[in-house]
Amino acid sequence: MKTPISLLLALLAATAQAEVHLAEVFGEHMVLQRDRPLNIWGRATPGKTLGIDLGGRSGTAHVGADGRWRVQLAPLPAGGPHRLVVRGDETVVLNDVLIGDVWLLGGQSNMEWPLAQTDTGPQEVASPQNARLRHLRVPLRASVTPEAEIAPAPWVVAEPGRVGEFSAVGYHFARQMQTVQGIPIGLIGTAWGGSMLETWMSREAALRDPDLAPAVRALPTDNAAFTAALGQRLLPRVAAWQKGLPLDGVDATGWSAAADIDADWPMLEAPGNWEGQGLADVDGVVWMRKRIELQPAQVAGAAQLHLAKVDDCDEVWVNGRKVGGQCGWEQARHYPLPAGLLRAGSNWIAVRVTDTGGGGGIHGNGADLRLDTAAGPVSLVGAWHARVEKLVAAGGPVANNAPALGHNGLIAPLQGLSVRGVLWYQGEENAGRAAAYADGFKRLIQDWRRQFADPGLPFLFVQLASWMPMAENRPDGNGWAELRASQAAALSLPHTGMATAIDVGDTADIHPRNKRTVGQRLAALAMHELGLRAAPATGPRLTGHQARGGEIELRFDTTVGGLRTARAGEPARGFFVAGADRRWAPAQARLDGDRIVLSSPAVPAPVAARYAWVNNASEANVVGGEGLPLPPLRTDDWPLQSAGRRYGR
Repeated sequence: MKTPISLLLALLAATAQAEVHLAEVFGEHMVLQRDRPLNIWGRATPGKTLGIDLGGRSGTAHVGADGRWRVQLAPLPAGGPHRLVVRGDETVVLNDVLIGDVWLLGGQSNMEWPLAQTDTGPQEVASPQNARLRHLRVPLRASVTPEAEIAPAPWVVAEPGRVGEFSAVGYHFARQMQTVQGIPIGLIGTAWGGSMLETWMSREAALRDPDLAPAVRALPTDNAAFTAALGQRLLPRVAAWQKGLPLDGVDATGWSAAADIDADWPMLEAPGNWEGQGLADVDGVVWMRKRIELQPAQVAGAAQLHLAKVDDCDEVWVNGRKVGGQCGWEQARHYPLPAGLLRAGSNWIAVRVTDTGGGGGIHGNGADLRLDTAAGPVSLVGAWHARVEKLVAAGGPVANNAPALGHNGLIAPLQGLSVRGVLWYQGEENAGRAAAYADGFKRLIQDWRRQFADPGLPFLFVQLASWMPMAENRPDGNGWAELRASQAAALSLPHTGMATAIDVGDTADIHPRNKRTVGQRLAALAMHELGLRAAPATGPRLTGHQARGGEIELRFDTTVGGLRTARAGEPARGFFVAGADRRWAPAQARLDGDRIVLSSPAVPAPVAARYAWVNNASEANVVGGEGLPLPPLRTDDWPLQSAGRRYGR
């Protein structure tokens, strides 16, 4: 007798329903927080009772009508390995579970940056590792509503073949902590390259911000509706940007030609992502073309084309001949051009850019966007003709589409998990509205403390490293200088700490490769916070100032060792003074114990001083006794250039 199909389906459904599942954050090789109640949760058959055992701690959980269960076990001290066993209709066992300190890693790409791609990465990857260091990289996922689960991902043990994937900052932090504590450490990575601060706030926190609340209230009910609405907005946006140029049914086969085919195309500035130039949220294919005029001496031999970086993929033609192409949004583009390809007079460069998500276009340092000819370099910075070939439908929301989306996808599913603290490296994406970051960052810290039910949750963050050409430095208003000040404002909250990184930046790269110093400075902050280090792990702190005739005196709290320059005998650099006219001039600095006295022949009566108040502050060289840099400072309260720039404005 054959079993009816309906009965088979019912049996299969019952079998699937009877399975016992742990939440995806739990896995073999994981680290759970020591000395805190251990919250374990998952899914199983509704109405069932489960037994849970871990390291001699036991409990039972009743599965609710929605199929979800949760249990809290008594705390465990650091140690292991243990087995986590969940018994129900079936038994689930997770082996090699350690108990130690768990640190949550948040922010942008500088926190996300992998160890293998740092200045010491190859040596670190090949060196002996501590198998009691573990890393969980939470897969990137944005969501309109809070997710109950992270996307599946494994806990990875620090091994020579795998440690290169770890967050470099997190890795160096953990290794430093282990040398002092000698306990297991788990790192949970949630950083998302290019993400804005606002995406990491919960919906509740965003609704308390009058600038964010309208965007949050306007969100559709689910991800599918959001994606559909985004697609409907894109077509009119592209049509308005490239007026009179159709998007459907176009033939792009001739767009690489060495001819004036683009006179009616709109323009994009390069370097610079197109999202800020009228093509917000556009993923797909955009052509960028540029005509350059060359002299006979410039075409007399081979040349090399440098396209800085392209987000995400490119195909490149010069005078109609394809010369290269690659993928990788952070990879520098260098394409050799054979002798005879360039010609005296007009030459055309065509770049077909494919953006798969996030930012799109030619980006990076303007100095790396050039054509090196036999007679010297030709800059390619500036306006390029551009046109959209096709759009790629979004697969779902991404972090920066709206406030709370990153939080919903990556942070909300972790609620209930105990963590020792948060390490945060973010702010580059918010430099354009730096003044607003001060309140927003404090709101986020307080929000995460509520999310993790820990009012004293340590929140340790990195003050932005130096970046951008020195020629662009202006002490009267640089976005990164103002962002650093807004970061420092969070120090008014208890259990916070700031690792200043102005001395480990890179003029040409927003991702400085020295992550060891950053991780070690965060570790020093954590040790002080945890009572493992007596002295504060910070540079000198400004405590007061006074103008006296032609000088202005700055006074500092120098807890450890006084003031000095990074290299003995060199003059102190990075200071500016201004008079009542608010015109800034470089200042000479004299270090005198816990004081710095500033003066400038260009400012006979200074009333205000600034230090390292520029985008690229790498020349600033005052440190405390332990070599930790003096953080950027200002004595004035004059309006910031970014005042009034807020989300959505």
